[in-house]
Amino acid sequence: MAPRKRGGGNRGGLSYIFCCFNSNDHPEITYRLREDFALQALEPALPMPGYDELDGMFSELVDELDLSEKHREAMFALPAEKKWQIYCSKKKEQEENKSATSWPEYYIDQLNSMAARTTLLALEKEDEEERNKTIESLKTALRTQPMRFVTRFIDLDGLTCILNFLKSMDYETTESQIHTSLIGCIKALMNNSQGRAHVLSHSESINIIAQSLATENIKTKVAVLEIMGAVCLVPGGHKKILEAMMHYQRFACERTRFQTLINDLDRSTGRYRDEVNLKTAIMSFINAVLSQGAGESSLEFRIHLRYEFLMLGIQPVIDKLRSHENSTLDRHLDYFEMLRNEDELALSKRFESVHIDTKSANQVFDLIRKKINHTDAHPHFMSVLHHCLLMPHKRSGNTVQYWLLLDRIVQQMVLQNDKGHDPDVTPLENFNVKNVVRMLVNENEVKQWKEQAEKMRKEHHELQQRFEKKERECDAKTQEKEDMMQTLNKMKEKLEKESNEHKNVKQQVAELTGQLHELSTRRAAVVPGGPPGGPLPPPPIPAFAGMCPPPPPPPGGMMPPPPPPPPPPGGPPPPPGCPPIGGIPPPPGAPLGPSLKMKNIPQPSNALKSFNWAKLAENKLEGTVWMEVDDAKVFKILDLEDIEKTFSAYQRQQKETEDDALSSKKVKELSVIDGRRAQNCNILLSRLKLSNEEMKRAILTMDEQEDLPKDMLEQLLKFVPEKSDVDLLEEHKHELDRMAKPDRFFYEMSRINHYQQRLQSLYFKKKFAERIAEIKPKVEALSRASKEVLHSRNLKQLLEVVLAFGNFMNKGQRGNAYGFKVSSLNKIADTKSSIDKNITLLHYLITILEKKYPKVLMFQEDLQSLSDAAKVNMTELEKDIGNMRSGLKGVESELEYQKKRPQELGDKFVSVVSQFITVASFSFSDVEDSLVEAKELFLKAVKHFGEDASRMQPDEFFGIFDQFLQSFAEAQQENENIRKRKEEEERRAKMEAQLKEQRERERKARKAKANGEDDGGEFDDLVSALRSGEVFDKDLSKMKRNRKRINSQTTDASRERPVTKLNF
Repeated sequence: MAPRKRGGGNRGGLSYIFCCFNSNDHPEITYRLREDFALQALEPALPMPGYDELDGMFSELVDELDLSEKHREAMFALPAEKKWQIYCSKKKEQEENKSATSWPEYYIDQLNSMAARTTLLALEKEDEEERNKTIESLKTALRTQPMRFVTRFIDLDGLTCILNFLKSMDYETTESQIHTSLIGCIKALMNNSQGRAHVLSHSESINIIAQSLATENIKTKVAVLEIMGAVCLVPGGHKKILEAMMHYQRFACERTRFQTLINDLDRSTGRYRDEVNLKTAIMSFINAVLSQGAGESSLEFRIHLRYEFLMLGIQPVIDKLRSHENSTLDRHLDYFEMLRNEDELALSKRFESVHIDTKSANQVFDLIRKKINHTDAHPHFMSVLHHCLLMPHKRSGNTVQYWLLLDRIVQQMVLQNDKGHDPDVTPLENFNVKNVVRMLVNENEVKQWKEQAEKMRKEHHELQQRFEKKERECDAKTQEKEDMMQTLNKMKEKLEKESNEHKNVKQQVAELTGQLHELSTRRAAVVPGGPPGGPLPPPPIPAFAGMCPPPPPPPGGMMPPPPPPPPPPGGPPPPPGCPPIGGIPPPPGAPLGPSLKMKNIPQPSNALKSFNWAKLAENKLEGTVWMEVDDAKVFKILDLEDIEKTFSAYQRQQKETEDDALSSKKVKELSVIDGRRAQNCNILLSRLKLSNEEMKRAILTMDEQEDLPKDMLEQLLKFVPEKSDVDLLEEHKHELDRMAKPDRFFYEMSRINHYQQRLQSLYFKKKFAERIAEIKPKVEALSRASKEVLHSRNLKQLLEVVLAFGNFMNKGQRGNAYGFKVSSLNKIADTKSSIDKNITLLHYLITILEKKYPKVLMFQEDLQSLSDAAKVNMTELEKDIGNMRSGLKGVESELEYQKKRPQELGDKFVSVVSQFITVASFSFSDVEDSLVEAKELFLKAVKHFGEDASRMQPDEFFGIFDQFLQSFAEAQQENENIRKRKEEEERRAKMEAQLKEQRERERKARKAKANGEDDGGEFDDLVSALRSGEVFDKDLSKMKRNRKRINSQTTDASRERPVTKLNF
């Protein structure tokens, strides 16, 4: 491919630079052409810097020019003086066009506004021309401006704006010059290395460009085909083009992806009669699609893709195109036919034949049959044919879809490479031929691997469960250790504090004792011998609360009688001489009412399920309806055998046979627990996956191995054996082996002493840290928020400003205030401006604060804990504290009970819970102290703002401030948005003024470019070589030599079609 010569005018007038590359000598650069056509000497105004500094400055300039590697080397080979001249010249041009750096924003705004106006019908001709001039100006800028202009355009997502405009165009715009100019902008962007990479990496760019093929504008079609053909020559671009054509097929609702191209190639009426440029562009695109990408090395791919064109009837169209007698078009036609002949010759060699008539089904079938006859594949080939006979052949319905599926499967089998990659757009997703073939090689091996994989998966699952169990155990131990260390540190601090206090108190006591002794000595010295009447009586002992003072000592100095023995548990005995209320109590075991006869109740032959009623005490029967009823009469009427059968404690399953005499009843399981409860318990046990022995060990050891998660413990508390269950289970304990799983579980757990209390203690222990972690942040948030509102100077200043606003705006009784309720803060936004309804008093307040009190705006940073404190409900918090206090007392009570009884083997309740109580009591008391302190701070904060402390709760009080903070932040953001909109409007007005001035300066340059001068650029070179066919020259010459050699050796008279005349 011969590179095109870069003409003048591109990249900001660099034609005088590239003249340096036309000879070995370095000519003097003394003059350049200015807009006023005056010749000036290019003498640099500044002295030349050092060589190192000059090389750095010149390197930045070359990077901006985005030159090819060859031209970069030539530029760096220039002498230092010429480098300095070029650098000064370019910088002077950039100073003249200083406003150019901000142009991309203007063009993007214009594109967006033009895309918003979806139709040209309402526009006048001048408006349409103005829009086209803007787009043409963008195209020129993308070609001629420095590299930073293109980079800025890419960074601002200008390509997406162009693509959105292309997607939103109506029919009138699609057929106008605007459409062509937009495609030209994309082409100009791709002429830059960064722009080309950006276009190719965009997910939708090539697809949207392909959509432009639907237009009737011939210039637009030619431009699109040239871009797409050139993309085929770029690495990785061929696959994108095939995907884009599939997208176009769906977009245009065509039967195949290349149908539009063949139709346009065949059209010969109207504007298409003598239109050679479009037909040349189509043929160059077809040749690029066939020969590039996978087509460079894959014969199968070229035959596959060419067959698609042949099915659309391209061959007779090519014969008809010869009548145009255009050398460039004939060049592309020759390449298509020669490449086809070469591929068919290569295919025929595979079958040891001169030519394959691919239109003849009989010949194709005979060739395949001969090829695979007497091979292992022959039975499968016959199976395919037999099953093809069974496929539906009706013309209606989905018949064609079955054959389409078979066609696509075979295509993918032929085209897909060993790595599973498809050179064409994959018709079937996730269909990997290699994997399917590998699976069919040895199905037994695959089956074995599957079984082994399943086994390993189960082992992995078991190991994962064991690992998670150990991890939970380790985490629990680590957490306990951390809690204990934290508690020990706090206890140490508290002990040191109390020791210091004890020392101080001891010292004070010693001082007071000394003073007292000194006073006693002085008194004895004043009154010798003491007071008359003997020694002073000792001071009276103060009576304790709720107790009478002790009686005076008996006369004569007699010793008082010994105190009475302590009262038994249950309360103090009545004083002597007073009979108990209600008469003398009956002795234990005696009936509590009148003597009743023992009832004669029939006994069942088998145990029955219990009826859990609440039995009425006999001493409460007198005078009730129960004295008037007699159930003995009912027993004579009831069918007791049926009751026994229906409510038997044994659940039997009857198995009937044809012979009633041989029928037998087989008892599956014995269950005495309620059916629904037993079923739910069974579900829970299946989730736990622990045996009864493991459960018992976990309860006794307080779950040292972390077998019982917290949620499972919570569920286990719902299935604690009741007394009625325990009684029934005790009756049937000799049939333990026959009991159902829930019954055995209930029986084993009931044998644990204080099972329910142990379970509750274990659950409380596991949940303690979590509950403390839930309560503590609430208490801390309450304390922090109270301190923040008390000590925030910025908040105080803000309230002062708001008070001033209110007194100024309010009159009469509502004015002249010395303070206001904090709830008034959230009413500031309700006052709207009379000028702009979108502006409120809060917006205005923020504006004033920004100007007059900028420090006050930092008050939001002073109140960072308000949002957390606003969520604290004091009633719920105190309730949680109370629940924890009662739970802790319950655990302590159970600990005292367990300490008094002998310990069983493996029972670790006392040791584990004692350690837990030590840590938990201190942690809980710490939280209680923090809550008391938080309450005091909160009451102080409420009173600080003049609110009623008895009615105001934390969530209400801090919620007011939190809501105000949110409203303040939203209003602040809205003010910022309003400010940005004003700045944007001013910037756009300034940019439009700059563009008008720039257009006037570029008017002469556009006239010069209209004469057909070359724009330059690597992508343009690629498009030009593709258009002229130069890109296929090497392959075309090679195929001509091969064709001459073959014709000299043999002549084939039985060809499928005559060889087309080629313009050699």
